[in-house]
Amino acid sequence: MLRAGRDSDAAGFITLIRDCWAEYPGCVFDLDGELPELRTLASYFAEQDGALWVAEEAGAVVGMAAVHPLPGTPDWEICRVYVAANQRGTGIAATLMATAEAHARDAGAEVIRLWSDTRFTRAHSFYAKLSYVRQGPIRILNDLSNSLEFPFIKPARGVAVHRLDASAAEHAERPLADILIACVAAGASVSFLPPLAAEAARDFWRRSLADIALDRKAIWVAWADGVLVGTVTLDLAMPPNQPHRAEVAKLLVHPEARRRGVGQALMAALEAEAAQRGRRLLTLDTRDDAGEALYRSLGWQEAGRIPGFALNADGSAAATIFFYKQIGDA
Repeated sequence: MLRAGRDSDAAGFITLIRDCWAEYPGCVFDLDGELPELRTLASYFAEQDGALWVAEEAGAVVGMAAVHPLPGTPDWEICRVYVAANQRGTGIAATLMATAEAHARDAGAEVIRLWSDTRFTRAHSFYAKLSYVRQGPIRILNDLSNSLEFPFIKPARGVAVHRLDASAAEHAERPLADILIACVAAGASVSFLPPLAAEAARDFWRRSLADIALDRKAIWVAWADGVLVGTVTLDLAMPPNQPHRAEVAKLLVHPEARRRGVGQALMAALEAEAAQRGRRLLTLDTRDDAGEALYRSLGWQEAGRIPGFALNADGSAAATIFFYKQIGDA
């Protein structure tokens, strides 16, 4: 059962958090020295205009989550997300997170943020499934546990685009792979044939990480109403005689999120940064009819077609269309 948290749940909160921290070496639980707010946690979040929820089973606290606005910003932060070990995999954590996110959205949140200890790797995978990406510098808490925390974000509503650094791209490997698999299954022209295995899709993104870290590639992701649904990559590693050019690769929008402006938003972000970098000429190739229509609508010019350039899933040959666009000071 999910309900609002109360100050009288203090003993349950203390036990739950202490037990969760005990799973990780080096995590020190010092109630009076570092966590005194646990004794009146509902009041603590109420004073911040936030909210607190409890998952209860047979009268025991088996899960919890809280959310509060970040002063001076339109952003909200989810925190204190814990689920008892014997309740993981039951959907309690997802329900708690969905409840907290809905509360933040209803209150007008534009971005939802959270922090997670670098040791809590299981939680990081869970946040990735919920479309959070790791974004920003690590936070040092200077506490008894010598805690370092990763920041995670996701936009709360509408279509939003962010560029990822290499660390964020690594964390987003699984949702990016899921988008790639869905697009290939729907017939997208992205160098793969269906069915695309999950490990092959994840390996593709893994191989891009070094290029992203070395600034040979730039990658963006897009959300639609808080769900990660799209991505595009800009290949910056051009030959010495083409420093003014860059190549667009892997514009992917999940089939369930198409016709919502996601592709346009991704391309707008990519083109803006390419122009800022002095890349005056952009090129790409496609054989997807929907992609062709999108590029033409965005002012891309057809350079030519090569018949039989790639194969369809049924083995038939398909033409590839090459496009270019001059931007910036071109």
